[in-house]
Amino acid sequence: MSIRAPRKGENYELSVDLNSEYREKRKDAIKRTIASMTVGKDVSGLFPDVLKNMQTDDLEQKKLVYLYLMNYAKTQPELVILAVNTFVKDTDDPNPLVRALAIRTMGCLRAEKIIDYLCDPLQKCLRDENPYVRKTAALCVAKLYDLKPELVIDNGFLEQLQEMISDSNPMVVANTVAALTDIHIAATSQPSTSSSDPGIFVITTNILNKLLIALNECSEWGRVAILNALARYVAQDEKESEHICERVVPQFQHVNGSVVLAAVKVIMIHMRGVHREDLIKQLVRKMAPPLVTLLSSPPEVQWVALRNINLLLQKRPDILSNEMRVFFCKYNDPLYVKVEKLDIMVRLASEKNVDALLSELKEYASEVDVDFVRKSIKAIGQTAVKIDEAAERCVNVLLELIATRVSYVVQEAVVVMKDIFRKYPETYEGIIPILCANLDELDEPEAKASLIWIIGEYAKKIDNADELLSIFVDAFTEESYSVQLQTLTAVVKLFLKKPDSSQGIVQKVLNTATKDCDSPDVRDRAYIYWRLLSMDPAAAKAVVLAHRPPISIPRTTVAPALLEELLGEVSSLASVYHKPAETFVGRGRVGADSVRKGAEAADDQFSTQKALQTVVAGQQAENLLDFDDDAPALDGQPKGLAATEVLSQTPAAANLLAGTSSNPLDDLVSIFGSGGGLAPMSAVPFGPGSAIPGRGGFGFGQPMSPAPATPAIKSQPQQHHPQDDLLGLF
Repeated sequence: MSIRAPRKGENYELSVDLNSEYREKRKDAIKRTIASMTVGKDVSGLFPDVLKNMQTDDLEQKKLVYLYLMNYAKTQPELVILAVNTFVKDTDDPNPLVRALAIRTMGCLRAEKIIDYLCDPLQKCLRDENPYVRKTAALCVAKLYDLKPELVIDNGFLEQLQEMISDSNPMVVANTVAALTDIHIAATSQPSTSSSDPGIFVITTNILNKLLIALNECSEWGRVAILNALARYVAQDEKESEHICERVVPQFQHVNGSVVLAAVKVIMIHMRGVHREDLIKQLVRKMAPPLVTLLSSPPEVQWVALRNINLLLQKRPDILSNEMRVFFCKYNDPLYVKVEKLDIMVRLASEKNVDALLSELKEYASEVDVDFVRKSIKAIGQTAVKIDEAAERCVNVLLELIATRVSYVVQEAVVVMKDIFRKYPETYEGIIPILCANLDELDEPEAKASLIWIIGEYAKKIDNADELLSIFVDAFTEESYSVQLQTLTAVVKLFLKKPDSSQGIVQKVLNTATKDCDSPDVRDRAYIYWRLLSMDPAAAKAVVLAHRPPISIPRTTVAPALLEELLGEVSSLASVYHKPAETFVGRGRVGADSVRKGAEAADDQFSTQKALQTVVAGQQAENLLDFDDDAPALDGQPKGLAATEVLSQTPAAANLLAGTSSNPLDDLVSIFGSGGGLAPMSAVPFGPGSAIPGRGGFGFGQPMSPAPATPAIKSQPQQHHPQDDLLGLF
């Protein structure tokens, strides 16, 4: 009987080599262990063996061991204690690289048991003679604050950091500012933070001068940290704002895009305090070249730059007024870059450069990318709406595109023409026949709705408007809801403008919309039009044919207050998303899930309040289908918000608002029942058969006789159920 030898796996072989007597073999085993760890293999079982190799003069081997420790410190906190002595010993090593490596690794070991051993070595390293060790120790304080804030405060590390801002080495100053900023963010994210909290980083005039001195001498990421701190500083007067702007302007020439955007942010913030027009123009002029240079970066960096430029142009449109050609799209640009460039080109469009812009947009309309073509045609329409003098040239370009007979080009052009007609009514009526001739090309709801709007708006001048609209009326139930709504309105406009020739088509569309349509929106609009036309044609004209103000392109896409906030966040995700940071980032240690749950809870409370208001409104409102005007008014009943307050005092409503209701439906039903009952509804025979007397025409001016009122359903006192109250509504 043979006995099988035990299988020896890879970890066993590594363990043997880690305990080898040969130095090179041990080092090679550590490298293989790190390689296995990097690809996701579990080598935590080798922790004691790797730890034995920590005490060595070989810097490369020490780095590898420290890397392993950082990765597995959380899963093996008891064994990490064994490494503390070596760490403390390394912080006294003659080599500054070893001292810095030891203190950095101790800061990265996020294990509670090792934190108390970190304070003494950190105190020494913060006062180390070598600046490399000091700058590493400064960042370690921020990491320690994240783990145990009270330990940092009790040991006086914050005071030491404040002193280190006066350090002679600019890199130490930059890292100190970065650490204090991180601590400031962590401290202010706590809801109970007061202005006297030691974690708050207050930038004084003295600190400001030291930061400005260090700015030109530190590395690129150090400059970003200092510039972000300068953006937080509140200038005392105009002179100080001018001084900050003048000292920061040289950073525009830096090769790193992050430094450039951070400098732009500081200038945009402190320009608010500058009142000299000549200095403002000079700063704006100097801002253009670095922003243009960012567009020669890779596509991802370009897109970030374009999003920030879009934001800057909303505040100061004159920054890049002469740089339109820089934003022309290249053939190999990704779609997301092209779309941003189109938006910026429209923002920069003016009477001077509109011809070059239209020529470029016309070229884009012949591209193969359908989405890009659509957005290019839309940009032509936006240019026409923005620049009155160029509208005719834009319309001619659109007509040339329509002549290509390419389906998606024609459809987008029709949508754009609708906006041009709204901006310039009765100016380009001559092209309506060309648009109507392309009716067969349209198969998208938005394009159909746009052409129907044009036909309805100019029905008086289109001889065969009824024939064109009858095409959509015949297929009414098959169209999308947006097309149905537009068809309904266009036919009513046609009837009000040409009542003699369009009586049949309006009767047909109202009949179809009220009887065969699934959408409550379409049915409601049809009933409203029917009632208007039956009761008061003059009111119908005032409503349907009302004058609409011309449209315009908004100068900003975000609210002015939000724009100012986002300009203070340039070069961050907030300025890229064009949204405040709190909408997509949790506060402090609160995650995005908590923010979402809080928002949902607030929405639920709001929905409950709205439900109660709806109940009140329902109890006070008359029946919409009751056309009798002689119904007695309810006197002495509270209305509006007062009624909601009275209603919310009932036990059922209180349960709903507090969220403690065991059965919300029963509570809501009991609220309905407690309203004192509803007046009996009077039903009106409101439909195609009754509203159109005689020979199929609208009986304008004829009173509509109500049918006998249906008796209210009475509930028996001895067997009262909440469901009976609900039935009483109907």
